[in-house]
Amino acid sequence: MRGDARRPARHLGTQLGHVLADLPVFLTSPLFRRRHLTWGATASELAAPMPGDELLPRAQYRSTRAIDITASPDLVWPWLVQVGCQRAGWYSDDLLDNLARPSASELVPAFQHLAVGQWVPMSPSMPTDRNALQVHSFEVDSWMLWTKPDSTWAWQLTPTTTGGTRLVTRIHATYDWHRPVTALVGVLLMELGDFAMLRRMLWGIKARAEALASARTVASRP
Repeated sequence: MRGDARRPARHLGTQLGHVLADLPVFLTSPLFRRRHLTWGATASELAAPMPGDELLPRAQYRSTRAIDITASPDLVWPWLVQVGCQRAGWYSDDLLDNLARPSASELVPAFQHLAVGQWVPMSPSMPTDRNALQVHSFEVDSWMLWTKPDSTWAWQLTPTTTGGTRLVTRIHATYDWHRPVTALVGVLLMELGDFAMLRRMLWGIKARAEALASARTVASRP
């Protein structure tokens, strides 16, 4: 009982630690914008087309980031399928994007269904095309595209020669200055918050997929 009571406090302390660790990145992101927008990506990945590129040709915000994962695409894919606030979370700064609820560290069967048009909630509010993404299109274990009227978010999983996955993600966003308050909020979120949050999300997906791969390797041993 006592251990269970302490667990939420430990989780909250960990989440606060993550936010404080990321605070310098939040504050300095505009100073290192070019590096942040291309974090982890190679020149060929930056130049290569990805799903959704054609949807917002005038996007003011364009980022492509990538990470190597020592797990096959089929072990990375399920973590993307269950993403969302009040679903499995975002594997990032839970204090900021998941109501301080720890993101799932296991695959959740209830959230493993995927369909075009499905909501990817970004807040606890009733999802709309203003506060949530939608699944636009996908190919299992290969790529997925989420969209909103003002943004696209693509994921691409490429198997490596060593049996791992190269995970590349690209975000395009527009700022509608005919609605200055909305545009300003968008600038603050994307220019200050996006890199720190997405980098931690990529780390989170990597850790979970690699742990799953290790567990399955152990379970398969005679």
